[in-house]
Amino acid sequence: MEVTGTDKQNDKPQITAPAPKYTQEDFFNSTTPYEEVYAYREDPFQMERKLSKMAKAAELVGIRNFKKLFAEYTNSLKRSSTEIYVENATNFQNQPLELDAGEWQANDLGVSRSSGPFGEEVACCHPIEPVERLVNIDTGIEKLKIAYSKGRKWRDAIVDKSVLASNQKILQLSDLGIAVTSENSRALVRYISDVENLNYDKIPEKQCVSRLGWIEGEGFSPYVDGLTFDGDTNFGTFFKSICNKGSNKEWLTIARCARKFSVITKIVLSASLSSVLVGPLGCLPFFLHLWGGTEAGKTVALMLAASVWANPEKGRYWFTFNSTNVGQEKTAAFFNSMPLMMDDFQLERVGNNKKTFDSIIYSLAEGVGRLRGTKTGGIDKIPTWSNCIITNGETPITSVGSGGGAVNRVVEIECTKKLFEDPQLVASSVRKNYGFAGKQFVQHLDEDSIKRAEAMYQSYYKEFSDGSSTEKQAMAAAAIITADQLATEWIFQDGQGLTVADISKFLTSRSSVSAGERGYHYMCDWVAQNSNKFSIDAKQGDIYGVIEDEMDGILKTGRSIAYIINSTFRRAAEDAGFSATALLSYLRENDLILIRGRNNTRGKRINGVNTECVALKMPLIDDGFEEITPDDDLPFPI
Repeated sequence: MEVTGTDKQNDKPQITAPAPKYTQEDFFNSTTPYEEVYAYREDPFQMERKLSKMAKAAELVGIRNFKKLFAEYTNSLKRSSTEIYVENATNFQNQPLELDAGEWQANDLGVSRSSGPFGEEVACCHPIEPVERLVNIDTGIEKLKIAYSKGRKWRDAIVDKSVLASNQKILQLSDLGIAVTSENSRALVRYISDVENLNYDKIPEKQCVSRLGWIEGEGFSPYVDGLTFDGDTNFGTFFKSICNKGSNKEWLTIARCARKFSVITKIVLSASLSSVLVGPLGCLPFFLHLWGGTEAGKTVALMLAASVWANPEKGRYWFTFNSTNVGQEKTAAFFNSMPLMMDDFQLERVGNNKKTFDSIIYSLAEGVGRLRGTKTGGIDKIPTWSNCIITNGETPITSVGSGGGAVNRVVEIECTKKLFEDPQLVASSVRKNYGFAGKQFVQHLDEDSIKRAEAMYQSYYKEFSDGSSTEKQAMAAAAIITADQLATEWIFQDGQGLTVADISKFLTSRSSVSAGERGYHYMCDWVAQNSNKFSIDAKQGDIYGVIEDEMDGILKTGRSIAYIINSTFRRAAEDAGFSATALLSYLRENDLILIRGRNNTRGKRINGVNTECVALKMPLIDDGFEEITPDDDLPFPI
């Protein structure tokens, strides 16, 4: 400021404005004055002051619309530069994105805004902002990836928008270390909503998936580029385990040796690969269960099957049977098209009854989860899956009392011999080398290859069905051998493919699947085992009924009839896991009991008391049976 004289009338010094820094030419034909103001964009307060000063300087040279010209200048930057001018941008150190914060002040001191006479409203005491919008391919549900920093390191979390929109639910973020309490939750909800809406076109949007397997129109998760996992954090370990590590060549060497050493190992490897064919081929999910002694190498076989896709360490891709039915169902839905693997069936057996195992088999092999309601009165999306379930244990997963459907859905293989020449070497090698074969197999499955697989599958299915196998057993076997033939050609290239004979010996026959036939044989064995309780001469103990010879007139037919007290028959059948009503229906239909009209029982006098009995026809004594009586000289007492 320069004093040049005084105003005689007012007796005050006169102030002469400084010479203009910019000429009219500068404002019209250059951007220098505008750049000088724009340089203060990181500090809104200083920028506003500079804008006012420059507007006054412009007026001195005849430019009266500088602020409008400056607005046009910033708009031109938006159109011509990747750097978008934001009047009030987030200003976090090392921030993932610079976003328009609107009325919020967002810097390293936290996020807040002025609330007029009420002072300052704090949304969060540390940097936080939405950085990515995720849209689930299956459900269309949107989620937000929230980035936050408490110090030097930025972290992120994928959060449901319903959580971010609720003052109560957003408190869940405190478990992740985000500073949210009941005091600031409302402000944090408003801040995240404001920033997302102000930056809708700047926040990147990505497709995401919450499961593995085939995604219609996209490919096979997790092998689709650009897909992000947004599922349950508890499944994150499984998802991350699916990767490749080490040497494909070394893994192939181990796998080829294992295939050559044992047919069972070859079946397990092929079952693992067949899982991705279950859906495209229209098969039903099925079990492959290995059982036998502790030294056979069953767990190592499971590790080898897991190494086809992922890290084979326990708890990474596969887990134990020590889990709930709901947990198993949700996990099956997550794996979806990829094999579900569970170890150590004995953990599930402890403390449970035989019916429990049938329910596990039915629920997982059905491929559809339970219908469940929601808190709001609607229903959850019903989970589905189409895969192979590979398990192992010391005993079969089915029992004599298992339903026919359960037996039908399981390919059980007893491991009487070692599955590997050197199990320790196999386990050590697959821990270091894994994840190659599964990805290669999926990459080969283009439209033409799937059509070829369908033709192979139908051919093998017919071959198995024409034998003694049931349809479901033939379905599982055909899927396994189809995968093996393709993998032998595409991956192993060792000429060691499975044959129909290799698998057929492990399949259950139609007669073995029938719960009625198994129930009949069980009850016949039960009668023989308790024959001392079918004698009216018994001095003590319970009486279960009587056994008489079947007569044809005055001649014996060679068959015995066991008259079993009805309640005793039902209790014995139910204790073994059979449905007594269903078993009686089968016995009646196959003429294996004597009936009276519409009743499945007959009256019989036992110890002078009339009682209803199931008159069970015992097997005929022929060349295949040897009758033993108490008078025979035996090496052991009876």
